[in-house]
Amino acid sequence: MSVRAPESRPLSRPLMSWRTAQSLKGASFTLPFLAGFTLFVIVPVLMGVRESVYTTQSSGLGFGGQTVEFAGLRNFATGLADGAFWTGMFRVLLYAIVVVPLTQALGLGLALVLDAARRRTAARFRIALLLPYMVPGIVAAMIWIYQYSPTVGPITGFFALFGLDVNFFASSMVWVSMGNLAVWSALGFTMLILYGALQSVPHEIFEAARIDGASELRIAWSIKVPFVRGSLVLTSLLSIIGTLQLFDQPVLFRAVTPETITRDFTPAMMIYDQAFQVGNLNYATALSVILAVVVGIASAIIYRFMNKEES
Repeated sequence: MSVRAPESRPLSRPLMSWRTAQSLKGASFTLPFLAGFTLFVIVPVLMGVRESVYTTQSSGLGFGGQTVEFAGLRNFATGLADGAFWTGMFRVLLYAIVVVPLTQALGLGLALVLDAARRRTAARFRIALLLPYMVPGIVAAMIWIYQYSPTVGPITGFFALFGLDVNFFASSMVWVSMGNLAVWSALGFTMLILYGALQSVPHEIFEAARIDGASELRIAWSIKVPFVRGSLVLTSLLSIIGTLQLFDQPVLFRAVTPETITRDFTPAMMIYDQAFQVGNLNYATALSVILAVVVGIASAIIYRFMNKEES
């Protein structure tokens, strides 16, 4: 009697390959970030867009209730034709044209100086220059308002020693006062990003340039600056985005000089006034969407231009 050999069963294929499983495992580490980004960014943006297409109407002389009606693009059309909003936008654009290049130039200069210094010396000055960035914006504005004070501030007294009567809260000086505060606050962050980019440049290139007879200034301009151009694009975009959303500094300066800084002095201030002072939340949300679009367009133009220069 012959014995029949057992039939061999084909091996079952795994549900996913090892490479796919490892990719999913790595991607799972981004879930906390994606959850937070969705909850605190995507959802508020969608809620804001929804609010911007409605309007709230009061019945009668204000004694009755309020009704919410669908307005479509009416709020956006009103915002696009609002002269006060675009005047404030023009103010911050002029402000950005001066403050952003000045911050980048000073930050790059400090980064180059620290890169040329000894490592221990650079570490000490790096921490000192980063301290202003660690100070909250509201606190920094209050500190500089005290510094600018014509009665108790030391800066006015310093200029008085030379016979100069400088009023930092005058209409002709308020932008200079806020610009100085903005540069002081952002300089350390810009310097740190650019200094970190300089540390990644291979030092063999510097040695080869020195052997060829290049001076330190020539090395900085022809080798170091081109290597950190990508970081300059990043810091410039962040500065532009922050400048177009200027809010905390003019709000605090308004408490000192309300005749110069009005309620709609910047787009962010006008949005805040419409939402919490006037009570027109739907219109304020539409203005926020318009501001976000302007910031996105400006950032895209600057990014495209600077990347074209880099290529």
